[in-house]
Amino acid sequence: MGEHKPCDQVRVRVPATSANLGPGFDAFGLALTLYDDLVVTPCGSGVTVEVTGCGEGEVPLDDTHLVVRSIRAGLEALGAPVPGFTLRCENRIPHGRGLGSSSAAIVGGLAAAYALAGEPVDRERLVVLANEIEGHPDNVAAAALGGLTIAWTEGETGRAVRLEPAAGTAVVAYVPDNRVLTKEARGLLPGVVPHSDAAANAGKAALLVAALTGRPELLLTATEDRLHQEYREPAMPESLALVHKLRGSGLAAIVSGAGPTVAVLGGQDAKSAGQDLFSRGTPDAPDGWTKYELEIDPVGVQVWSMEAG
Repeated sequence: MGEHKPCDQVRVRVPATSANLGPGFDAFGLALTLYDDLVVTPCGSGVTVEVTGCGEGEVPLDDTHLVVRSIRAGLEALGAPVPGFTLRCENRIPHGRGLGSSSAAIVGGLAAAYALAGEPVDRERLVVLANEIEGHPDNVAAAALGGLTIAWTEGETGRAVRLEPAAGTAVVAYVPDNRVLTKEARGLLPGVVPHSDAAANAGKAALLVAALTGRPELLLTATEDRLHQEYREPAMPESLALVHKLRGSGLAAIVSGAGPTVAVLGGQDAKSAGQDLFSRGTPDAPDGWTKYELEIDPVGVQVWSMEAG
């Protein structure tokens, strides 16, 4: 791996992500312009964790913190020494809402490990390592690579390709106060689905690539899903009701990740005089929900390090 160059401090910025995007279950992801920031400072021994923002007062402040575990896993994978360090997290990504907060922690921690080891970030390997921790590659791929990603597994190895979303692609996220655990949402899915539903989703997922990379007028049709969203309604009835309401008004609304966030996808449509999703306008958030207007993050996780003298 080359000579390990110690650093005084590592700074990491990692984006929120929206996965599935309707028909692309466990495969599609978008990186969004909502970020968690991490600062890692090596020290002699032990770990100190400070968290502000989302998760403050809730997440552990010891060795079990997901970023800490990811940093250590990354250093071990790189064959680098595992120092003590202080970790400061400034979190803006809501936890347990379907916007990739756990994937951001994992990808951010692994990226920090590369910098602590004095190595450039290998994003392809980062996806592999992150998938080993997370268990599915859709969110981690988007957080690592930015843009639009399509992920899959070869055996148990996570893989992903990055595509360039069309200029003007944007997401409006409606985030409720309540949370839904990914494990709970997955537990509602059936073990077997009708062949016709699988075939329909395959076609819509393929169409979604075209819609997101240059044909935004196809987004409403391309985001139709028959594999997972309706099955999850018992865990998030208000979210599914909002999806149906927004789609009924012509907006390409989907459940973001495992929910309960609802995301509307949009882009610059020639039929609407080049207006983007924001200028066309979207409804206000329902009571108890927060509305985020987000663009697509083009680069994924970013790392800055200061080398020791």
